[in-house]
Amino acid sequence: MSEIKVAVLSADARQDTTVTTGTKAWELFKEQPDVIAARVSTGSTTEPALKDLSYELGDGDEVEGVAIDSADGHDILRHSCAHVLAQAVQDLFPEAKLGIGPPIKDGFYYDFDVETPFTPDDLAKLETRMRKIIKDNQRFSRRVTTDEDALAELADEPYKVELIGLKGGVSTSSTTGDGSTGEIGGVEGASAEVGAGELTIYDNIDRNGEVAWKDLCRGPHLPTTKRIPAFKLMRSAAAYWRGNEKNKQLQRIYGTAWESKDALDDYLHRLEEAEKRDHRKLGRELDLFSFPDEIGSGLPVFHPKGGVIKREMEDYVRRRHIEDGFEYVGTPHIAKEGLFYTSGHLPYYGEGMFPPLDVDGMDYRLKAMNCPMHNLIFRSRQRSYRELPLRLFEFGHVYRHEKSGVVHGLTRVRGFAQDDSHSYVTPEQAPAEIKHLLDFVLGLLKDFGLDDFYLELSTRDDSKDKFIGSDEDWAIATKVLEDVATDSGLELVPDPGGAAYYGPKISVQARDAIGRTWQMSTIQYDFNQPSTDRFNLEYVAPDGSKQQPVMIHSAKFGSIERFLGVLVEHYAGAFPPWLAPVQVQAIPVADTFADYLYDVARQMQARGIRVEVDDSDDRMQKKIRNAQLQKVPFMLIAGAEDLEKGAVSFRYRDGRQDNGVPVAEAIDRVAAAIASREQV
Repeated sequence: MSEIKVAVLSADARQDTTVTTGTKAWELFKEQPDVIAARVSTGSTTEPALKDLSYELGDGDEVEGVAIDSADGHDILRHSCAHVLAQAVQDLFPEAKLGIGPPIKDGFYYDFDVETPFTPDDLAKLETRMRKIIKDNQRFSRRVTTDEDALAELADEPYKVELIGLKGGVSTSSTTGDGSTGEIGGVEGASAEVGAGELTIYDNIDRNGEVAWKDLCRGPHLPTTKRIPAFKLMRSAAAYWRGNEKNKQLQRIYGTAWESKDALDDYLHRLEEAEKRDHRKLGRELDLFSFPDEIGSGLPVFHPKGGVIKREMEDYVRRRHIEDGFEYVGTPHIAKEGLFYTSGHLPYYGEGMFPPLDVDGMDYRLKAMNCPMHNLIFRSRQRSYRELPLRLFEFGHVYRHEKSGVVHGLTRVRGFAQDDSHSYVTPEQAPAEIKHLLDFVLGLLKDFGLDDFYLELSTRDDSKDKFIGSDEDWAIATKVLEDVATDSGLELVPDPGGAAYYGPKISVQARDAIGRTWQMSTIQYDFNQPSTDRFNLEYVAPDGSKQQPVMIHSAKFGSIERFLGVLVEHYAGAFPPWLAPVQVQAIPVADTFADYLYDVARQMQARGIRVEVDDSDDRMQKKIRNAQLQKVPFMLIAGAEDLEKGAVSFRYRDGRQDNGVPVAEAIDRVAAAIASREQV
């Protein structure tokens, strides 16, 4: 046998070695049991490709092991587990037809066409069957096939047949609401099954060498089913084929899989903690907001306590903007339809807008963005270079025609207020303005208790029909954003294809108290809307010529509603004192001390402190418990000794208590905590 040269790569090393022809990738990693696949660069490709460990090495290959606990390793593990699930379903429900089964964030799903929905008992039986398949140590075996042969072999699987017919229309950069990537012909997650290249089927081979099950799939997969260390089926739900409500409704089973039992347990604990923090649940319990059916899905109303938090957020952010050189403006909720053709929103974002309203025989639209109206403010008179940067800001109420399936509490709504700004700058000023905005954004988020960030750079992809503008303009805008993001020192993650139609953007991703990531602020570089083809914005340059400004969009919170939902979950409803709807609960030991505490409350209110006196008939311990359930930061308790000394017992939310605190000192403590904007 002849010899070939390959290179084995790791994070900090490269080892060149010689192997015989026919050597498989697994032979390079025999001493690394956590490696479950390989990332291979060949002489004919520029981008590394993920391969099964059964891949036969070629001369000049550069090979890197993929660990099971890496991001790619998780995807491979979960995709393999999805196959085991599908095999178990067809074992127990032979009539089931297969949809798709991609990995998603923290798990996987598989869609099935079955007569009746799956029940919790069904999921328990499926888990038992999956454990048997895993124990059987079936081997994942890849084979290449033709479209014709695959159509014949999978003739009894109508959804697979449809996918084969759609093969080639893959967009690997898209991300679905579930977190799966890649679409083919509008089928979310379908790139896990077929792509633009060769067609492959994976067989599950049992101990006797027989094919136990098979599926249309691009791979790669684990070497065997026994390499699945820990998994759990989570739930089932209905899902339309190809995500289209006009198609048949399938049954989707969600599951999760991890590299160890401990990792699975940690994940389930995080889910349990997330459930406790669910802002929809806490919103009801703390009487913050609701979603009345009479108003409509995705349209929240804020109750008095929620209104307090919302007002505090808005007042603080408005003040910070004005202090930082932004000019506060206001614009209407609707406008003539033509405005949104000029901006490009209707041609490129029309599906996200509500249908037109007939007003005096003319079509009007609820605005989905504030930028077109800010452009009209800029254009309302001649502008000089001396006015730039010109920073316009408002809490603009916008409306998005979100599909019912993606509406979710406050974090995905149909009507919301954006803390929206637009900076008009010369091209030379753009880098400094973007840095200014990024620093401003990070400072604001830190003021609200978020301090763990990374950045995402969203650029256009090759689907140029989704984007407007020249290659040169896109390159300049992308470079400016990338340079500023890199200089920030924060981790920068690429997001190809995620740009707005008019330009690239930076988004700030923030991690909350339990490590979940939320997209918060965005900063977008727009060279299109100011152009002569759009709003024809101009300023007079120093030489007297008229020049086109660059427009920088920035939403600091994304939306007030969404940010409030994130804060509820970040703090688990226990807001820092400055944001808490009720900052102090005054609790008399008996009715005779209520008047004393009302007098204390008046002194606190004079200092701007939000205080309530619980003069109900409940016993004192019940009143304390009620205040704890409402997550009030401070309690002031008073009895006979306190009345005599002009003092209170000062109790914190966590149960700590200082007795005999003079009233003036207690008020100062609360006022200082509020002023610091820190958690207690």
